[in-house]
Amino acid sequence: MFYIISLLGNFMVLFVVGKEQTLHKPMHLLLCMLALTDIAMSTSVVPKALCIFWFNLTSITVGGCLTQMFFLHTVSAIQSAVLVTMAFDRYVAICNPLRYTTILTNTRIAQLGLAALMRAVLIVLPLPLLLSRQPFCANRIIPNTYCDHIAVAKISCGDTTVNRIYSLVVVLVCTGLDLTLITLSYVLIIRALFRISSKKTHQKALSTCTAHICVMLMFYPPFVFSSLTHRYGQGIAPHIHILLANLYFVAPPMLNPVIYGAKTKELRDKVGKYTRRR
Repeated sequence: MFYIISLLGNFMVLFVVGKEQTLHKPMHLLLCMLALTDIAMSTSVVPKALCIFWFNLTSITVGGCLTQMFFLHTVSAIQSAVLVTMAFDRYVAICNPLRYTTILTNTRIAQLGLAALMRAVLIVLPLPLLLSRQPFCANRIIPNTYCDHIAVAKISCGDTTVNRIYSLVVVLVCTGLDLTLITLSYVLIIRALFRISSKKTHQKALSTCTAHICVMLMFYPPFVFSSLTHRYGQGIAPHIHILLANLYFVAPPMLNPVIYGAKTKELRDKVGKYTRRR
């Protein structure tokens, strides 16, 4: 049900923004990027998980596992970059509103999206390539419903030191850099708001940023928790770890369209127009 709702919600965002010329703006293009990453993220995990639970199809080829791993981690890196771009969008909208249309054009958003894709591919590609050269033990059981890099590395009989170090560096550098840039954007926003005494302006700025903050809270804490517990969470019960890890791939993709639909009046009105017409 979560998966179907997430597909319906995200495809609705893509359909409405694509059909409505008035929504062809940087913020709505970023929402489309977020919707695409949500669809890709849940689709890379949920169908296979349903095959495991419904039909007991618990096996996967090494190539299929490495492919799933690549798409899974690539999409996560892209989504993190999209959230950084959204933070920059909010900064420009609040701190430099008169220059918004010149700083953030549709072409520039497309360029930032392409840069996010290239960064994600270049960073993530070594992970499956390094694992593809490793020998695997007789006990090839991954204690999860998807092929996480560390989970696969743990069933290898070879020396995975390089794999573990590189994956940790990717998490710390990629996530750490993105969180730093987001924090910097909000520090500048808060500093700009302190210079303005208008209570109405403060409320408008808070309303503008609320959706982005909610999406970040659903993305980064579970992502960091899952990454760290795969490495250091031996004391956590397996069923708790597996449940939280799988919720990470179905709950945020389902809730993100709802959050932005509720907080973005222009998008909400257009969605309402199409649903009433149906």
